[in-house]
Amino acid sequence: MPKFPGGLNINAIMKQAQKLQEDMAKLEDELAEERIEASSGGGMVTAVANGCGELVDIKISPEVVDPEDVEMLQDLIISAVREVIDQSNEHRKEKMQELTGGLGLPPGMGMPGF
Repeated sequence: MPKFPGGLNINAIMKQAQKLQEDMAKLEDELAEERIEASSGGGMVTAVANGCGELVDIKISPEVVDPEDVEMLQDLIISAVREVIDQSNEHRKEKMQELTGGLGLPPGMGMPGF
């Protein structure tokens, strides 16, 4: 077995890296199936994202649809979407840190998109 200075075993490191890569792919699949919701306007607009930060649904209560005040509806949609994307990204970041936390990787290493 090849060893680096200090007794590091390259084969063991490569196996750990491969396992981490497999675990990260599995986590990404799980995150894609999760659903996170955020709402605005007291629940009049609800945005739904998956755990990867992708917007997957918008629900708009008919009571908030006012042809005389389209700007308010637009603002509510933007607010709900921003909130759900923020929540989803934070959730994903936490899950990735749980997976890579014990490795002593610098922030962002092994976490696509961060």
